[in-house]
Amino acid sequence: MIDLTEELEVEYQAVLAHFRKKHSRITESRKAILAYMIAANHHPSAEQVYKDLSFKYPSLSLATVYNNLRVLVDEGFVTEIKVTNDKTTYFDYKGHDHINVICENCGKISDLEVELPDIAHEVASQTGYHITKSQFLIYGICENCQKEQEERL
Repeated sequence: MIDLTEELEVEYQAVLAHFRKKHSRITESRKAILAYMIAANHHPSAEQVYKDLSFKYPSLSLATVYNNLRVLVDEGFVTEIKVTNDKTTYFDYKGHDHINVICENCGKISDLEVELPDIAHEVASQTGYHITKSQFLIYGICENCQKEQEERL
């Protein structure tokens, strides 16, 4: 199992409690994938999760990783991030409010930690929608790609 800080362990246990309440199966694979996603300081693809966990969990399959990520997305704990001109889907654990900033050149995904206004509440009040989830993406060109572009000129 992945070592989690005390704070992340609380989140991990809360997600497990959610699945127990729903009478969902909590397999060792699901626990490992959940812990990985909570501890990740990056935005891994399913392939990356599989690669990083398969040595410790040899019976883990890529299909199991995809299926468990789908469940975590459906339950609202993880979001999918699509990068322009990249067929790979990346995943982000939603344990904190942040905005994902994506480089249109290299596909790098960075987290922007800012106080977010309650946009979902405002959207609901203006449109009458019942908001089930929100995702904030900002696209631009990262600093490294900007430097590379300047060097080519």
